[in-house]
This record gives sequence, C-alpha cells and structure tokens, in this order.
Amino acid sequence: MTTRIIAPCRSAVRRAGIWLAVLGLVASLAAPAQAVESEPPAHRHALAMHGEPALPADFAHLPYVNPDAPKGGALRYGIAGSFDSLNTMIYRGNSPPAMVPYIVQPLMMRSMDEPFTLYGLVAETIAVPEDRSFVEFRIDPRARFSDGVAVTARDVLFSWTLFSTKGRHIETARKIERVELRDAMTIRFTFKSAGDRELPLILGLLPVLAAHATDPETFANPGFTAFTGSGPYLLEELVPGTRVVLRRRADYWAKDKPIHRGLYNFDTIALEFFRDSNAMFEALKTGLLDYRVEIDPTKWREGYDVPAVRDGRIIRDTIPIGAPKGMSGFIFNTRRTVFADPRLREALLHLFDFEWLNRSLFDGIYRRTGSFFDESELSFRGHPVDAREAAILGEALEGLPETVRNGQWRPPVTDGSGRDRAVMRRAIALLDAAGYAIRDGRMVRRDTGAPLAFEIMVTNREKERIALAFADVLKQVGIFPAIRFVDSSQYWARLRQFEFDMIIEGYVVGPSPGQEQANRWSSRAAERPGSLNWAGVRSAAVDRAIAALLAATDKPEYLAAVRALDRLLIAGHYVLPLYHLPERWVARWRHIARPDRLARYDIPIDSFWFAPNR
Repeated sequence: MTTRIIAPCRSAVRRAGIWLAVLGLVASLAAPAQAVESEPPAHRHALAMHGEPALPADFAHLPYVNPDAPKGGALRYGIAGSFDSLNTMIYRGNSPPAMVPYIVQPLMMRSMDEPFTLYGLVAETIAVPEDRSFVEFRIDPRARFSDGVAVTARDVLFSWTLFSTKGRHIETARKIERVELRDAMTIRFTFKSAGDRELPLILGLLPVLAAHATDPETFANPGFTAFTGSGPYLLEELVPGTRVVLRRRADYWAKDKPIHRGLYNFDTIALEFFRDSNAMFEALKTGLLDYRVEIDPTKWREGYDVPAVRDGRIIRDTIPIGAPKGMSGFIFNTRRTVFADPRLREALLHLFDFEWLNRSLFDGIYRRTGSFFDESELSFRGHPVDAREAAILGEALEGLPETVRNGQWRPPVTDGSGRDRAVMRRAIALLDAAGYAIRDGRMVRRDTGAPLAFEIMVTNREKERIALAFADVLKQVGIFPAIRFVDSSQYWARLRQFEFDMIIEGYVVGPSPGQEQANRWSSRAAERPGSLNWAGVRSAAVDRAIAALLAATDKPEYLAAVRALDRLLIAGHYVLPLYHLPERWVARWRHIARPDRLARYDIPIDSFWFAPNR
C-alpha cells in the first residue's frame, strides 16, 4: 500500500508550541548575563577543520558541478536491503538516505573537494573564536520551510533539544555548556572546554526541523513520518521497505544559492530497495534503474556484456577517489569470551587466504586492506612512530609489534593455494598460546575440551559467499564456524544490541576523520547500544588518540593522532581486514549525464542531471 505525506495534527502543533515556550525559558535561564566581548569573532561564509576554506565568500558555485545543468526528468537507483523507518535522525530503525538532506536540511553543507570544510546553507554565516570555545550560526533570512514559514534560530534550538535528548546528538550534548538565542536569527553553542576543532563542524551539520510542525513526543519513534523541512524535495510516495519517491520543489528557497547551484536537478528521485542483489543488477540492465555503483568485480568484468552496454546506452565509468579506502572486514565482537584474546584474533587473520580468494573469485582485481585509512597520508603504513605519536601512544607504544611501530606492517601473505602450511603453522602457534589444541580433528580449549565455535552473521549473498570461503580454510585446522543468514531488519536490530559473534561490515572514511571515530572505537561507545563500536574496543590509548585527533590545531598534530589510532586498531586485531577496490565503478544509462570534473573525495550523484536527447 502506498502512503502519502500527512500534515501534522493540531494537537501536535500545540504540543510543539508549548515545548518551544519551555525551550525559550530554558535557553534564557541557561545563558548568564554576557560580558561585553572585546573582539567578537567575525561571521564568515564557511569553516574548515584545519586551515582555510578553498572557496571565497563570493564563489559562484562548487567546482565539481555544472551550474547550467537542466532541471527535469527522473533518477532511479537501487539500494540493497530494506527499511523500517524514514527517521535517519534517531538510533532506532533502519532508514534510507532520503530524509537528510533532501527533505530536512542541515545548517551547513560539506564540500566534497575539501577535507571537512562546511559552507553556509540554512545558516548564512558561522563565527568561532580562535580557541573554538563556542560556535555561532546566523540563519539565512531567505530560508523557508516547505510550508512557507521562515526558519529562525528558535527552530534550531528546538531541533537541537530533540536531537540531544532523543536523537543522534546525545553524545555531542555532553560537550555543550549552554545554548543561547542571541537574537531571532542567531544561535550560539558554548562548549564545556575549548580546543575541539571538529565540534563546531558537527553542530554545523545539525538538521533543522520546523518547530511549529513537529511533535516532540513522537519524534523518537521509528516510522514513516514525513517531517517538515527546508530541503529541495518533498516525499511524494512511500511503499514501506520497498520504495521511496522524492519530488523536487519548484519553490525551493535556495535553488539559486551558490552552494546549491547545479545540484538537485532531477524532478523525481526514486530509491528502489532490493533484497536480492542479482535482481537489482537485472533491474539496471533492463532499464528499471538508471544508476548503479558496482562493487562486485565479477559482475564488472563479465556481467555487463549486454546489448545496452555494447551499443552505448549504458555507460561504465571508472572513477578515482582521493579519500582513504576505509576498512571492511570480519569484525570480532570482543565482548564475547571466544574473541576476548587478541592472540586468537590474530590467528584467524593468518587463516584468511586473501591471495587465493582474490585470484579464484575476483580475477585479482582487489587490493588487500592493511590500514583503517589505506592509500592516504593518514595511514600509519610507511611512517615510523615520531615524537608526536609517541606522546599520544604513551605506555601503549612498547606493546606494539615492531612492524607496526616502524610502519612496515602488512597482513599475512599466502602462496594462494588455499592451504599454505607456513601460514597455518603460525596460526596454530598463536592458538596454542591462547590455550587451544587440535583433538580428534577439532580445535578445542586444552583446559575444558570445549570446541572453538562461533557464528558469522550475514545479511546478503555476497557476504555469505566470503564467509563460506573463510570457513573452508578454518575447517582445515579444526574450526567449524556457523554461518547465519538473517534479513536486514533483524540484522541491524541485533547489531544495535551487539548480539553477534562476528559480522562482515565496513567503515567508510572521509578525508578528514573526526568525531565519528569516537562512535566507532571509544570505550564510551562500547557500552552504548546503537553505536558503531561493534568490536567492543575498550582502550585508554585508543581514547587518548581520538581525543588528540579532535584537539589537533594543525595538520602535523592531526596526522600524528590519526596514525596513532590506526596503529592501535591494527595491533589490537579488532577487525580482520578484507580488501578494497582501487577505483569506484559506476554504471549509468546514457540519459543520466554528469559533469566532466567530479569531486575529489566522492561521487555526488546530486550533481548529475537528466539528458533525454543523448
């Protein structure tokens, strides 16, 4: 059944109004009388985490867009899996990438050409002092919600209070001392301590909801509510779990703003969900989908030998991406007793035969991942520990293997036979040190005789195939893992509660890692359901590296902190690294046009446009 947008009921609006009145009182009480500022920071059009924004205040458009791109047509692309909520702004539910920034916009917007630089969007300008002890946003007086109501600082306060008590900013709220409405269009966030260079940018990405049209009592409930926002699209159609259709607003307030010129060109964007990847691939080949990012080397090499490719109706692009390659791999849940010993985790690393897998299944296309920030200057590989890193690592430095300290570490390399005896002997020696031995063909605990057993949970056939290939090697040393295939909703529900032994997942990394690293690796996140610290990392040294990363005031300090974090995660064997593609592969029907010059760090599909006569 198709659902459509429903306007908020009067009682919801009334409750939001009462809540806003309370918020206004709280904000005024939380803000003590202000001393006269001798030199208040100037408001600017943009803010960078380090250094200066690349674009001046009078820039005409982003460098990777076609400012004259025509408007019109439709874009249909596929997403693997399903969804049970539209609300991406809370931890509960599995949501599609439709709400932000298409319907609800953030205060500021990233440039995909720069390492974490934000430019004003709903916020026309931003101001921060030298020590970054606070951040102030001034709302663009042209900003309007989709119902025509002007956006004000009070809407930002309303949204912040929702997100910091019921949404994805609960952890960020711990760092905020007070929030002040300086005037009707200006809001200031003052921090408990200065020096966190990323915190102003995190707040710059705060989505802004319409206070007059949002019910705070139901905000945190997963569901299919279409929030009222200021974005370029409205929700036109929704089939729960299957389809989301967005329609471009003709009256969008920022369509001529330089930061959006040349973006959001399609009249409609349809997100089609597929539980089977082969069905999604067939939908592209038959023209039911317009665009696909390919991640399967076999399909890229062999599956596109079809008439639509041969006659040029489907175009295949190989696009280099400058961002770090990130980390995908088998993630150990170290909360489980079976994976508590790092020697056992390292042993399983030796038993993964990447060389055989890459040659046999992928025609040698993949590269082995050996860093959480691979193929970038952020990676520790090729860089020995320097004085800055040593100060961050502290006592943990002595515990790092020599190859990790000197930057020469790499994952084990096999002979590609699928049964490399030398690598297996090393793995068995590590298992022996962890208290295991082979008896009657099974790897068991020497003290109890209990078999080494664990479950690999997967949610699609590609991951299942990798898990089965790994299991075949493990069986050679008496380890027989169970592989459990679950649907998407159950999978993400279990991940939120850390109810698994091992999963195959990935961590995407941008050119400027920041606060998200705390959500992935900090001790605090290890205890918080819904965080991405699936591995359960609890390490004072890791926490110290993350803190140093956020406090770095220049690039050398920042690089030292990121590399220290990288070394600690690699040495801890929390993830068994898999592999990555050297470039990004994109297939698109000819009527989907793109700029000749793409962004350095990503492929912004919103810069593409409909070209029916090509």
